[in-house]
Amino acid sequence: MRLLITTDTVGGVWTFTQELTAGLLERGCHVRQVSFGRMPSDSQRAHCAALAERFPLQFAYVASDIALEWMHANGRVMEEGSRLLRREAALFGPDLIHCNQFCFGALETAVPRVITAHSDVLSWASACRNVPLEQSSWLDRYVAMVQAGLLASCAVAAPTRWMMEALAENFTVPEISAIIPNGRSLATDPVTRDDRIAPLQAVTAGRLWDEAKGIDLLSEVEAPIPIAIAGEMREACRADWTGVRWMGQLAEGEMIELLRSSSIYLCLSRYEPFGLAALEAALCGCAVVSRDIAPLREVWADSAIYFRDARQLCSILHMLKEDPAVLVRARISAQRRAQLFSRDRMVDGYLALFGQTLRRALRAEHVA
Repeated sequence: MRLLITTDTVGGVWTFTQELTAGLLERGCHVRQVSFGRMPSDSQRAHCAALAERFPLQFAYVASDIALEWMHANGRVMEEGSRLLRREAALFGPDLIHCNQFCFGALETAVPRVITAHSDVLSWASACRNVPLEQSSWLDRYVAMVQAGLLASCAVAAPTRWMMEALAENFTVPEISAIIPNGRSLATDPVTRDDRIAPLQAVTAGRLWDEAKGIDLLSEVEAPIPIAIAGEMREACRADWTGVRWMGQLAEGEMIELLRSSSIYLCLSRYEPFGLAALEAALCGCAVVSRDIAPLREVWADSAIYFRDARQLCSILHMLKEDPAVLVRARISAQRRAQLFSRDRMVDGYLALFGQTLRRALRAEHVA
């Protein structure tokens, strides 16, 4: 199967597409990947170069700084992005285009398109704000692009049922849909019940300027243990909070090392349709302490410890500090749950959806 896959270099979509691409290449697929949002970092380029070296006849990567549909400078996204994708499709000859932005579902091509809905601005705003977004030309363009992409695509996938239902509240979705949880492959050391001595540090990650990440909650928490915060930040985000270390943007390897040197991951998000960072943390042996929101309940079930406010979070951190046995049990539970979300399981799900889409398109051609 030949797949043209879009990605972005700004957030978790990058990690998702790299993991999926690697799994597809291992299954013998040919992948051409095109990125949007901004030019890739050195570590992102190095990752793609390593894939190209490992799969020289199967993989190619094309970088662009064309804006993403949710960015405020979204006036030429469809025009510029479509021009690039049509050119790459002509060179590559894909069987299917996997769009990780909504708008490219409306690409003018006979090649079938499948969208993955990672998040959307309207469900984000509903979760993060008490008032609706103000009407603007930016928002009108965004909503129009999302709906056009969904209507023109053959199928849509989402990482959680919650995300699919949230999308369907605001947009009309394709007839074919699938819930395919994200997956991650990391070399892990199993946490055991004898593992009572662990680095007593909590960590959280994400775009710190995004109110959805809920980092501001830590201003209300007198944490009994050190907390490291990693992620892209603007100077205005940074605050002098007791016990907090601001790590800034970390390369993938640096982030994994930070997770492995910690024992607790704080998922503070008000809006988190899946949460790849928490999955990575659990695979690295961290207990997951999560804000009590529906999508994270769907992902973690009873394998996370949930809080609703700063007071509860502070109590949980004190409990985990004072009782190493409870912390070890929480780490074991989170790691076992995380191992369910494997790369292979994710790739199986997408190959099944891609196959279903191609068979349906072939039948439609025969009828026509």
